[in-house]
Amino acid sequence: MHNVPFQYEIRPEIPTVYGAADYRKFSATISKIDELLTRSGLERKLVLRAVEQYAAASQIGCKKFYRSKVSLFQYKKFCYALRCNILRHLTGESYRAFSIRLADSALFQWFTSFDALSNHKATSKSTLERYEKYFDGKLVAEEIHKWLADLTDANKAIKAGIHQPIDCKDVFMDTSCIKANIHFPVDWILLRDAARSLLSAIKTIRAHGLKQRMIEPHLLSKQMNKLCIAMTHARRKADGKKQRKVVFRLMKKLSNCIAKHGKRYRELLAGEWEKTEWTRAQTQQVLNRIDSMLEQLPAAVKQAHERIIGERMVPSSDKILSLYDKDAHVIVRGKAGNEVEFGQGLLLAEQKDGVIIDWEIFSGQPPADSKLLEPALVRMKKHYGQINSACADRGFDSPNNTIFLHKHSTYNAICPKSPKELQKKLSDAFFLSLQTRRSQTEARIGIFKNVFLGNPLRSRITAYKRLAVNWCVLTHNLWLLARRAIEYEQMALEKAA
Repeated sequence: MHNVPFQYEIRPEIPTVYGAADYRKFSATISKIDELLTRSGLERKLVLRAVEQYAAASQIGCKKFYRSKVSLFQYKKFCYALRCNILRHLTGESYRAFSIRLADSALFQWFTSFDALSNHKATSKSTLERYEKYFDGKLVAEEIHKWLADLTDANKAIKAGIHQPIDCKDVFMDTSCIKANIHFPVDWILLRDAARSLLSAIKTIRAHGLKQRMIEPHLLSKQMNKLCIAMTHARRKADGKKQRKVVFRLMKKLSNCIAKHGKRYRELLAGEWEKTEWTRAQTQQVLNRIDSMLEQLPAAVKQAHERIIGERMVPSSDKILSLYDKDAHVIVRGKAGNEVEFGQGLLLAEQKDGVIIDWEIFSGQPPADSKLLEPALVRMKKHYGQINSACADRGFDSPNNTIFLHKHSTYNAICPKSPKELQKKLSDAFFLSLQTRRSQTEARIGIFKNVFLGNPLRSRITAYKRLAVNWCVLTHNLWLLARRAIEYEQMALEKAA
């Protein structure tokens, strides 16, 4: 790993605010996170590896790059991006709201070293969105695992400022669903979505001077909205099925008309894009947007035809849930008030203090819980050493998992599916204590999804979802360890007094 001659900036002290206990608690947490990042070496290691990737991608010679001022500037920029990402996920703010808070808050500016890079130039929401993608997702995940593995050592934990090492010997696992950022997947609404996207692209092309003869796009959009209203009201009528079929045929006809206009404007833009103010990359973005809708529209029409005209069921595996999130799946949860969810599967594993030590998001239909245990334990053993016990709900129970845990000398604290086997297990005090602790894992997943990740997660591309999950795991663990360190220091002060 190359070294960058970087000197930490001299930062002004955080303004002292009296009263406002919640603010003082939040400010203390921010200060402790800053201490953890620097003392553990996590920030420097992660940023240096990111700078190396940047140098390799920019095809600049290593010696030339690291001797130039560019390396120092990029190092500062990556540090700033890292801290902005952590702070934004800690607050749970949107890019727009966090941009305003960052420009206004002295505490946030202190944590991000705002003055060192931007010279009092406010960071826009678009820049914050780019910062989230500055780092490679695999790189972030690797460094988190290495950082947590270091903190299992007592000396390194004390050096990092958390006073006590984290114990990864007992793990608690559970799965959940990351809800897709979509409306309820009604078949005929997909036609409306395609029409809106195509007409929006056509409006953009026309605004840049490329026009062909057609009805004004807003009038076509108005027609589609009227048909959607008619489709909604048709179900309340006595001959509802017949009315829905009539309205759907009109929607299909209008969708085909809009698709033809979309094809013509796509060909026009592809051939005459130089007459616009767009770059080639910007033009390609619009072309990709039109292509995506034109490719999916026939399948969406067919699906709606099967349901409305043919009155036939469409298998979940073949169903289009969204034209924008292609990895959204139907996930049967079987819970009260939440029988079915639409999104992607998520696996989380925590240790006894609540630190998340393993995680995985699935791009396809998530596997059964029983098939997730073995690969997860293999990963954790690789990073943290021997796992003494594994605790999970009955969904993870299977004969193969029982054999696997016995083979690797890991205590099986998984809740059995068999009632007789469960009665035997409940007589074991250690099993009972682990299962009692497992109830907190549900709350941990709720905190992670609703506070840090956002519910729903705004990203629609799986690669960006994985990156967001990585940032949230890092932020959650920093927040948790910072709180533990503050509580330890307060107890030490009380004992000394």
